[in-house]
Parts: sequence; C-alpha cells; structure tokens
Amino acid sequence: MSFDSTRLFELLPAVYRLRDGEGIGGTQNALRALVDVIASQVAVLEEDLDQLYDDQFIETCAPWVAPYIGDLIGYRALYGLNDTIGSPRAEVADTIAFRRRKGTATMLEQLARDVTGWDARAVEYFQLLATTQYMNHVRAQNVAWVNMRGSELRRLNGPFDTAAHTADVRRIARRRGRFNIPNVGLHLWRIGSYALERSPAVKLVVAATDRRYLLSPAAHNAPLFNHAVAEDTITHLAERANVPQPITRRELWDDIAAFYPGSIAVHFGNVTLPVSAVAACDLSDVATGWAYTSSTHVLIDPELGRLSLPPTLTVNGQAIDMRNPSVTFHYGFPAELGGGSYGRASTLANDVTTVVPVTTPGTINAALGTLTGSGVVEIRDNGRYTAPVNITAPAGARIELRAADGRRPTIAVTSEIVIDLAQDAEVTLNGLLLMGARIRVPATSKRATLRLRHCTLVPGIARNVDGTATQGATASLIIESDSVTVEIDHSVLGGIRAHEDAVVRITSSIVDATDATSIAYAALDGLAAAGEIEIVTSTVIGKVHARVLRTVSNSILHARLAAADPWPFPIHADRRQEGCVRFSFIPLGSRTPKRYRCQPTSAADALRVQPQFTAEQYGTPAYCQLSDRCAVEIRSGADDESEMGAYHDLYAPQRETNLGIRLDEYLRFGLEAGVFHAS
Repeated sequence: MSFDSTRLFELLPAVYRLRDGEGIGGTQNALRALVDVIASQVAVLEEDLDQLYDDQFIETCAPWVAPYIGDLIGYRALYGLNDTIGSPRAEVADTIAFRRRKGTATMLEQLARDVTGWDARAVEYFQLLATTQYMNHVRAQNVAWVNMRGSELRRLNGPFDTAAHTADVRRIARRRGRFNIPNVGLHLWRIGSYALERSPAVKLVVAATDRRYLLSPAAHNAPLFNHAVAEDTITHLAERANVPQPITRRELWDDIAAFYPGSIAVHFGNVTLPVSAVAACDLSDVATGWAYTSSTHVLIDPELGRLSLPPTLTVNGQAIDMRNPSVTFHYGFPAELGGGSYGRASTLANDVTTVVPVTTPGTINAALGTLTGSGVVEIRDNGRYTAPVNITAPAGARIELRAADGRRPTIAVTSEIVIDLAQDAEVTLNGLLLMGARIRVPATSKRATLRLRHCTLVPGIARNVDGTATQGATASLIIESDSVTVEIDHSVLGGIRAHEDAVVRITSSIVDATDATSIAYAALDGLAAAGEIEIVTSTVIGKVHARVLRTVSNSILHARLAAADPWPFPIHADRRQEGCVRFSFIPLGSRTPKRYRCQPTSAADALRVQPQFTAEQYGTPAYCQLSDRCAVEIRSGADDESEMGAYHDLYAPQRETNLGIRLDEYLRFGLEAGVFHAS
C-alpha cells in the first residue's frame, strides 16, 4: 500500500489539521512538514521492499547484487574485452541460460562466440568417425569413401568437413588429435569480412581491347569473402553462410545464388547484373593471359578476385554499356586498421565547420581549392581518384582530407603527394587508400603536425591505373622538415625517411619495408639517424635507425642485417641514455636503450623466439597476423599478456583464455574440447 504525504496527513484527526493550518501553538504547517518527512522515509522503505523482490532475478537486480548472484551459481570472472564480457549482469544471465543447455554443441558454439567475440562453429567429432554401421541405426551420411568429383575434398579437416575419418587417439586439447568419441572442436574465425560497395574495378591495360579487371582497389589478387549472416537462435549450429570465409571457385560454381548478389555484385552504372548473367570461373594466369575468356557471361574468380567481361552483354533484352564496371564485394582483414567500411566516427574532426563533399566524378584538388583556411574535404563514395593531390596548409589552419564514415576511396597517383604545412598548421588524412606514390613533407614546413589515421599507403610493389608497376618499397613517407611532428595511428604504410629533428609517433600500425633487411625508418639518405620516434602496439618490418627511441612498447621490430650490410645494428638508437624499450621484440645485436622484459632474452632463445606471421604480403587476408607457430613469448608477451604488435588490441590470448575458463564449466563429463583457428 502506498502512503504519500497527503494520505498520511488526512489520517490525522481533523482538529490537529485545523490547528496546524491556523498556526495555533507554534509555526504554521509544522505538523504537515513533519508528515512530509515521515512520508519520504516511508517511500524509501517501500522502494527497498520492492527492490528486495527484484534483486532475486539477474534481469532486474541492482548492479551491486549481480556479483552476489554470480557467486551463488559459481560464476568466474573473465577478462573484460567487449560489452558482453564487461557486463557482469549479462555474463551471469548467460551463465544461467547456458547451464540449462550444458554440454550441447549449440550451447558450446554460442559460448565460444559470446566469450571471444569471433564467429565460431562447434563440431562433434564422433559423428565423423568411420565405423561399422548398425543396421537398426544406419547413418547414411557417414560413409567411408569420398566423392573425388565433389566439393568434399575442399572441406577436409576443416570446420565443415563431412568425410568419415579413422580414429585419432591424440589429445584434442593440444590441437593435435581430432577424430575420437569424446572430442568436440571449436573453430574460431579471427579474420572478419568487410564490405566495399560500388568500388571501381581496376582494368588491366595490357591491350586496348582488354576486358580483364581486378576487384581489389590496390590492383592485386585478393580472395573474396562472403557476408556472414547472423544466426537467429542459440539452437542453430553455424553453417557456411554464418561465418566469414574466403569463397572458393567450387562453392561459387555449385551455388552462385548463395553468394551473388549478397556477397558479390557487379554493377554497370545503376544496373546491377542479375545472377543469370554471371558465372564462376578459374581465371588463373596462363602464358600471357588468363585461363578462360567469356563470350556470354561475366566471369568471376573469387579466389583471385578477378573479373572477365564478354565482348557484349544483353540483360532482359537490353544491351549493357560495359564501360567502367564497379563491384561490391567483401574482403578479409584481422582488425579495424588501414581504413575500411568499419565505423570511424570517433576519429573524425567534428569541430571543423567547413565540410566540402566530394563524389565521383568530382576531384579532390578542386575541393581543396575551395578551402581558404581550416576545413574538411570528405569523400563520400568508394570511388577511385587519380589526380595528383598536393595540400598546402596556411599558418594555424586545420585541414582534414578524409573518407566518410564507412567508406574507403582509393587515391592512385603517379607522382608524389606534397603536403606543405605553414607554422602551427595541422593536416589529417583519414580513411584513405593511397597507392602508386609516396607522401613528402618538404623542408619549408615549419612547426606543424601531419596525422595519418586509418590510412593505407600500399607498401611494396603497387600497380598504377595504367597497369604499370611502381616500386613503393623504398619509402612511403618522406619527412624533409626539421620541425614537423607526424602521428600515425591505425594505419599501414611502407618505409619512412625522416629528418634528424623530426618527431614520429606510431600507434597500432604496420610499417612494412617488405623485408626484414630493408629500411623501415632512417634519415633521408637511408643510412644516418632519423628523428625521434615512438612506437606503441605496432609492427615494424625492416631496420630502424633513430636519434632517440623515445618509447617502444608492446611492439614487434622485425629486423635483421643482410650479408655485407653497411648498417652496424638492425635496430639502432644513437642516444641510448634516453628512451624506453619495454615488452617488445627487439632482435639481439641491436643498439637500444635499456631493455625491460623484451624478447628474445638470450642468444639461446634467439632462433626460437622470432616473429612468425601467417602472411607478410600486403593484400592477403592474414597480413601480419601472428602464426600459431610463433613463440608464446611473443603471442602473449605484452605488458597485459596480450600479443605484441599491431593486433595487440584484439586481445587474442585473453579471448582464448576466457574460452578455456568457460569450457571447464560447460563441458559434459567425459568430453574434451579443442580450440582451432579457422582463419
């Protein structure tokens, strides 16, 4: 029953209420004020009584009660890596729901997905054992022979394997044996798929009549991924469509409608080709051409990311103008860096009011020319821009050249991009893919700042729009000014050459000189010391010579000396009394400030403790991802027990540790689980 102050006051005898209103015997309405105080305390008591009931349920309990309910059910805390794990209420609620389904494959799969944040699939390996069939319970799908003409061979030993196997008695917990009665495998996809909508296909200009295109904006072969469809319920086991994985030619051939136009689409202007107009094909290199050409269909090779057009094409009785095709596709990458269709809204400069939009066929130079001071040039499509881009920032101005949130345009230029900054000026490049040239900050720039955020300056050999190759391994960034600060954040680029008085700060990025013996950071002559550098949670491939290594933390500096190398040290700091090198991989024989918990620790471990990457070439989905064979000292050697390098903030070791904690709770007695990386 609710008691407010009015109701309580009305319960008093009328004579007292009248006297209180007249102020007889003291202050007027003193009794009413006392009743108001009593009513407020009654309301607090009523609220507490109501909350006592709500506190019995995890969905409605007060935040301070959630840990106590968790303690009652034996909940064990995890590393807080995402919103689900960071919320005790959600974790305890999931614990209650999962225990009702303890030991089932669907529950284990959902557990792996929730705890790690990666897509997952659970496999009960006893169902794939080749056994003598019991005639009263025939398993028609469990046959001991594999159809050599089907697609089963491409799925062998993978998460979607359907072939029967002989028993394997090695322990699955050590990721060795799989096919045994008590074994359950949890396959995790660490590489996500990112959409690129209506991106211009890159034509190979080998002949004037050439009809061959590459889908990647960087003009290299790159596998296409499918768009992963979220599962509806916990009772559903993940299927091929629910996980991000490279599309094979056989998959596209067998069921093209499963991937087109949901994951891949070809556009000519405003026309999207129907599924009947495209076909899967092997477009591998043969002699000077590709394996096949088409006369009636648009051919797609999903494993190489290639496109071949027929001479003419008619759709629904209408001839298609096949000039300037654009494509929508999904590519794979381990993390949100280097630009892409992921959200970057928090990195955009929202305090600069002048915003000049650019879309194809507009030009960047024309938009930059409209700025008289501070301003933003925002590219709002995934188009390809080929005009040279030179940026001149007047004194005190703030200029940002950026892609709109969720967009990744390409700037392909044949000459270097010059960014000239006057005193106290700031220039930011955000969300761009730049290829075919380098950025140069001339000596005329004075006491200014250049920022690269979520950008890619394609390292290594890049292809220009005319089909010719450009060697970008020498350097992606030239800093000739002696008073410029360059900040590189969540970006990918090649080598850097900098003035000895410049300052460079690198965070969560990849600096790739394409080989450990090449030069990643040095002075303009490629030999002397460059300016002060700070490297945090980043991967650097190549030699480094800096005046001061101000901070190197949770990073990988993968470098070595070549035969007859003029460099005396792979990593070289002129002033060792300044700076800090901590929790990083630094090759032995380097000249650095005092190391603190760096790897390798001794010559005996130098050969074993080396960075091993799944792929080292830009454009591959697992670019600079640490291999499972990499030493554990590197894979969990950061100060917070995460991995060293550019993917530190993924917290992969903690995710797998969380999963191991939960598996101990939810596996049925007698079962053993193993965790495998599907990508």
